[in-house]
Amino acid sequence: MLGCDATLKIRIRVILHRRLVRQAVDRDDHEDFVKEVVVTGGAVPLAMVRKRAAGMAMMRAQVLLVHGFGQNRHAWHLPSRSFVNYLARRGFDVFNLDLRGHGRSRQLSRARARNVREYVEEDLPSALAEIAKNTENKPVFLIGHSLGGLVGYAAAPALRGRIAGLVTLGSPYHFARGSFELQAVAVAVKALRAARIRSVGAPVAMRAIASAMRTLRVMTDGPLPMPLRGWRPSAIEPHVLDEHLRLAFDYAGIDEMLAMFDWANAKRFGGEREDYVERFESLDIPLLVIAGDDDELAPPPSVRPAFVRSASLDKTFRSLPFGHVDMLVGRDAPRHMWPLVERWLLERTA
Repeated sequence: MLGCDATLKIRIRVILHRRLVRQAVDRDDHEDFVKEVVVTGGAVPLAMVRKRAAGMAMMRAQVLLVHGFGQNRHAWHLPSRSFVNYLARRGFDVFNLDLRGHGRSRQLSRARARNVREYVEEDLPSALAEIAKNTENKPVFLIGHSLGGLVGYAAAPALRGRIAGLVTLGSPYHFARGSFELQAVAVAVKALRAARIRSVGAPVAMRAIASAMRTLRVMTDGPLPMPLRGWRPSAIEPHVLDEHLRLAFDYAGIDEMLAMFDWANAKRFGGEREDYVERFESLDIPLLVIAGDDDELAPPPSVRPAFVRSASLDKTFRSLPFGHVDMLVGRDAPRHMWPLVERWLLERTA
């Protein structure tokens, strides 16, 4: 444990602490890792957890993970199951980012995103700049889940040369397509916009919703139909689902959800001055787009258009039998989803 003076000194170097930890990759399968908590520079400091396999001198490549709507870094890393640790064990240098207003970044600064454009134009460039300081300025593979993938689509054109490839998991390029329930939400949003009603106030505390879901887990994880559940029934073991609901649920801004409608419908993301959609679709960058066949929040018809409309000469689309959350931390994720992403990365890290 570091004393106060040592902690302050290390903060100047933008690393809060470094230590050797033994953590689970999947349930009883454990490994030793070097863990660092890294803080970015800039007006709004952000926190990232960096993981590398202990004793591994050469890294295959650098990876930056970006969580989705209302989540934090624990979407990728739970005490019982960790995609972060899986990639680190396989030789990748993994940086797990908390966007502003989320997780450790919220502890560093009370700043929260006024719109998604701040994630795109400030948070991702700041994270990549910090990674460059630690990794000899090598290109980074960007992996985003849900809204994190949309942020990746929007940010990639301006980060050309700094990104080695882009992977998106359950990211709804055409939000609400393929879902009757989400289309109903879209109608309500359109009515609010017509009435010129804008969201105001503090972000919604998703942890309160997660607490209710944990209490009613017999219903939320049961076989009965439940629109927009977020995962396939029984696809996540009870103790792992409990960890996800307790740790990964964070804060959600209504403007973030509205931005997903903007991307699909208004062909822009966060304002009039940037046409992120057009710029992404003309970008030639290695691209892997993954959809979950049973994803009620981002059905394949809403995810696939990113692959179809991309001008990339190296692009891949996969649709697998997963829901929105279990594609990251479900029982079958370590056997199907994680190796698929790993193989794609390895093929591009020669």
